[in-house]
Formats: sequence, structure tokens, C-alpha cells
Amino acid sequence: MFYLLKHLALVDLLFTTNIVPNMLYIILMEGGHITTTGCFVQYYVHCICIYTQSVILAAMSLDRYMAICQPLHYSSVMNPKLCFQLAFWSWAAGFLLIPCQFLLIFQLHFCGPNVIDHFFCDFAPFLKLSSSNTEIIRWQDFTISVLLIFFPFLFVLGSYIRIFITIFKMATTAGKKKAFSTCSSHLATVSTHYGALVTIYVFTKTGDSLYENKWKSLLYTVLTPFINPMLYSMRNKEFRKALTKLTHIMR
Repeated sequence: MFYLLKHLALVDLLFTTNIVPNMLYIILMEGGHITTTGCFVQYYVHCICIYTQSVILAAMSLDRYMAICQPLHYSSVMNPKLCFQLAFWSWAAGFLLIPCQFLLIFQLHFCGPNVIDHFFCDFAPFLKLSSSNTEIIRWQDFTISVLLIFFPFLFVLGSYIRIFITIFKMATTAGKKKAFSTCSSHLATVSTHYGALVTIYVFTKTGDSLYENKWKSLLYTVLTPFINPMLYSMRNKEFRKALTKLTHIMR
């Protein structure tokens, strides 16, 4: 879990450094400017973060499943080699599939307005500026979203169904509380991340307003990276002990 958490923390760091500084500038100045190249780069990093975090969260649900449902096989299955492979393919999936989408994006024509009605270069407001036919690229984006967002979400859902069934079968209340405690942080992150992504990128209706999508985007671009360190750090006994020692030293 700690090995996967390092990669989740890296994704959160990329999320915030890619979007939040420019978002704060836009809010303070009531608008901002970005070059076409800068917009492409921001959207590319944004996609990498979304897809990587989705797959990493699915890998973490596998870790929780093995720890609770198959505890005797946990050490042999969740070995360093498998953890490395899970982390590697979590990053590689986005890097391999996103260039296919950008090949079509680079062929789009932008002959009309150049104002993006969003606080970062997201897919829907970006395509709204194009004067080209965007039907193919929308279907391609839907396919990638299903592969790297919806399927991992189904995997997480299936894992937690098995986890909850196992927990409810436990004989002692203390065992149930301990099992729920190990899953609570991950479950909170999964709820905010997948909830917003599935709503925006998989089940978006044509009539949905960009204003509504902007608020939903805040959940996974700002809220999730903000609460993840608190969810996973403050619940760790070693971290709390170190924080207590640091507080005593500062006093």
C-alpha cells in the first residue's frame, strides 16, 4: 500500500502544480491568457494524471482485497515485483493511449472565438472552440475514458463488494471495525475521484452546462489532492508519532 501511495502522491503533486497555480491566477485577475502550446501541454498532463490515478486506485483496491479477503496469500501475491508492475502500467497506460487522441486534436481547426470557458484546458470547453467536426475525437475520448476510468471503477466496485461480504461474515465486532478502518481512506478517495470523472467524462449529456462541469472538476483537481495527504497520513500511527515528536522539538 505504501509503495502505491508514493505514486498516488506524485499524481496529486502533478495535478496541483499543473492546474491550481493558473486557476488561482485566473480567479484573482478575473481571466488569464495561455498559449496554444501551453494549453496542449496542460491538457496532456491533466489526462496523464486522471488516467494514472484511476488505475492506481484500482491497484490499491486489489491490495485491500488481498489484505482482507485473502490475508494468508497477501505477502506472496502483493510482492515488490507485482507492485512495481502495477505502478508501471498505471503510468504507461495513459502515456500509450493519449498520443492517439492528440493526433486528432492537432488536426482540428480553430477559426472562431479563442476564450475557454473554464479554469483550465479541459476536453469539452476546448473542443467547443473548434470549427472542425469533433464527432470522431469525442468517440475516441469516450473509448479511452471507458478503458482507463470506467473499467477500473468497475474493478474497484467489484473488489469492495467482495470486501464488504467478507467483513460482514467476520465473527467479531473488533475485526469488522479494523477491516473497515483499513478501507475508509481509500474508499473516500475513490468516491470523490471516480464519482466526478464518471459523471463528467463517461456519462456527460449534451445538454449539461459547462458551469456544472466546472464545479464537478473541482472535486478531482483540487479537493481530492487536498484531502488525500490528510486521509492517508493522519491515520498512520508512525506519522502521528513523528508529528508529535516534531511538535515537541519545535516547542
